[in-house]
Amino acid sequence: MYNEDKRIVATLDAGGTNLVFGAMRGCEFIGQPVTLPSNSTNLDLCLAKMVEGFRHIINSLEERPVAISFAFPGPADYPNGIIGGHLPNFPCFRQGVALGRFLSRTFNLPVFINNDGDLFAFGEAMAGALPEINRRLSEAGSDKKYKNLLGYTFGTGLGIGQVIDGRLNLGNNSCVETFCLPSHEDKNIIAEDYCSIRAVVREYGNLTGDATCSLTPRDICEIADGKRDGDREAAKETFARFGRQAGDVMATAVTLTDSLIVIGGGLTGASHLIMPELLKRLRSSIKSINGEDVSRVQLNVFNLDDEVEFENFAKGDSRQLKVYGFDEYVTYDPMKRTGVTISRLGASKAISIGAYTYALSMLDNQNSNHE
Repeated sequence: MYNEDKRIVATLDAGGTNLVFGAMRGCEFIGQPVTLPSNSTNLDLCLAKMVEGFRHIINSLEERPVAISFAFPGPADYPNGIIGGHLPNFPCFRQGVALGRFLSRTFNLPVFINNDGDLFAFGEAMAGALPEINRRLSEAGSDKKYKNLLGYTFGTGLGIGQVIDGRLNLGNNSCVETFCLPSHEDKNIIAEDYCSIRAVVREYGNLTGDATCSLTPRDICEIADGKRDGDREAAKETFARFGRQAGDVMATAVTLTDSLIVIGGGLTGASHLIMPELLKRLRSSIKSINGEDVSRVQLNVFNLDDEVEFENFAKGDSRQLKVYGFDEYVTYDPMKRTGVTISRLGASKAISIGAYTYALSMLDNQNSNHE
């Protein structure tokens, strides 16, 4: 929808170490990004760097952007542009900062700020996994078309975004989360503690008896793949545990939203080690009080990155059903199904596209309401 839009939106990738500023048109970056230190412990310096970065980007453009839009890590009152709460990467914002209003007044532009998980899902829904899957279904002759998407990011934490009927679902309080669901390993521990970068390092250390493990997830992935010395079985089991926990969380989310799932983030480099157990958990059963097996997810779950599975996903169980009393047939497909795919855009670009398309969609909605 916005792939050929000529409007420009200024963007920001906000990290605890660096702020990376850019501009996007038609879902693609234009010009050169600008990277400045975050100064995340000093509010005055941090805000000054934000102004400096956006000013540099805006002044370098041939035409003025129509908005500023970006993701910010952590909890916030995003609809009102207020950043605050427990922010490990930006402690200077913990007491609450009206960042949206500050930037809007400074640059006289609309400013939109959202959670990075939300914008990842929205970017994938607008120009990534969702339209790509629907295109492939159409090419395969399927009438099936999907509108709901869950975006999960595997990284420092377990991020989530939710698109329902093609629209970003921010909930009533901009607080759609699953990181805090109880872990299947220990119901008193949050799921994220078993499904994050820190979890991979800790679990490998626990399995090998190395309490001071200093390896990175990439190192542990290379050990699992036999490319680096180490305990290969422990490395494989580390990512299998990650997959089981992620699948458990996703099973709850999919059950409530009947969505496709797209996964992004740095840890997707180990997706070949994570996905088998993740899919197994999504396809698992639990017991009713009568002892009957009940599917954990009331849908057939397919790996959409596997060609054979995608073919079966597209085919479904379609058949012709005769209309009672008439010489007429209708197509009937009783197979309820969903699928999981790894992001082809990558989390960073999907988030930027999400920020871009979110800003334009909000401006378009505002304009239509004023007409």
